[in-house]
Amino acid sequence: MTVKRIVANMLTAEPGLAKAFYGSILDMHPVMDHGWIQTYAAGGDPAGPQLSFASEGGAGTPVPDLSIEVDDLDAVLDRVRAAGLAIEYGPAEEPWGVRRFFLRDPFGRLVNILSHGH
Repeated sequence: MTVKRIVANMLTAEPGLAKAFYGSILDMHPVMDHGWIQTYAAGGDPAGPQLSFASEGGAGTPVPDLSIEVDDLDAVLDRVRAAGLAIEYGPAEEPWGVRRFFLRDPFGRLVNILSHGH
């Protein structure tokens, strides 16, 4: 199992307001826009550093503090279950093309673990 990407998620009622500041000041460009969530990447490179701004977490969930993309979601699920950790949402196949689940880290942060293309 490999972590492919980590994105910090910011709760906001208006995700579109991020464009002027993060685009103009930091040269970050939109790489995803579902309306309720917009993700900006450094220089527009989807493999580069990213920030997401969201009014909700999708599918009626709260906005997670972090989203961590992995190459093998089932391997992470096995580790989470073996550790006896509580899953707060999912696993779910989402209509925008990800499979994911939420859990809390030891600091109480809500973490979205996801994989694309399933």
